[in-house]
Amino acid sequence: MEARTEHPALARWHDGRVVDLERIRAEAVAYFRALDEKATLRHHFRHADEDGGLWYIEAVPDRGELIVVKQAELTSAGRLHRYSWERLEDEHGGLTDQAIAPEGDLLEAIPAEEFQRVWTR
Repeated sequence: MEARTEHPALARWHDGRVVDLERIRAEAVAYFRALDEKATLRHHFRHADEDGGLWYIEAVPDRGELIVVKQAELTSAGRLHRYSWERLEDEHGGLTDQAIAPEGDLLEAIPAEEFQRVWTR
């Protein structure tokens, strides 16, 4: 008899499988939190979107990629939306789960102080 292995993010629900969203979310929070808390090198960027909003990004290296650990959007209307491991998403948007490439993503490097001014606003 062959042993069945279950995908770790799948749970059994009656006779079918369902995705264990709480477990996936908890793993994402743990990953971003660990990166943020253990980072010794941080990169900060700004990006203007087509709607006149500004995006502020704090990223840390992980396995040869830059991973966003904090992201703030300052909309053209002046609203600020912040995302990190403490708040992955809301009705407006969420923390990107994709590695960034500053040159390819048209990100402008900024000083850490500029990022912090927006983040703590």
